[in-house]
Amino acid sequence: MRIHLASILVDDQAKALAFYTDVLGFVKKNDVPMGVFSWLTVVSPEDPDGVELVLEPDQHPAAKPFKAALVDDGIPFTSFAVTDVHAEYERLTKLGVVFTQPPTSMGPVTTAVLDDTCGNLIQLAHMN
Repeated sequence: MRIHLASILVDDQAKALAFYTDVLGFVKKNDVPMGVFSWLTVVSPEDPDGVELVLEPDQHPAAKPFKAALVDDGIPFTSFAVTDVHAEYERLTKLGVVFTQPPTSMGPVTTAVLDDTCGNLIQLAHMN
């Protein structure tokens, strides 16, 4: 058994696609129209056949309050592995990305938390 898909709830699929590809550096894998929304996934350019991240519309009535509660409490919705959190922090800050937590060493891991502009906090992490 392996993870094939993981979802993140986004408030606007077009905005999310632009942020996750143009800013974070993922690549679009699928964009299948399904009525008002699309089956929209991105993958790491380092592993194009790996786990797909579904940019899922947050239209369910529970989604927006759930996302808001996580953001209010400073809790990231998910975490992405990076080679160097400090380098990613510098690169993304120059692109205008807002961080709610700068790179912080926490024993065996260094993390930073960013706002994905789509209603989520995302943690970047690397093992020290």
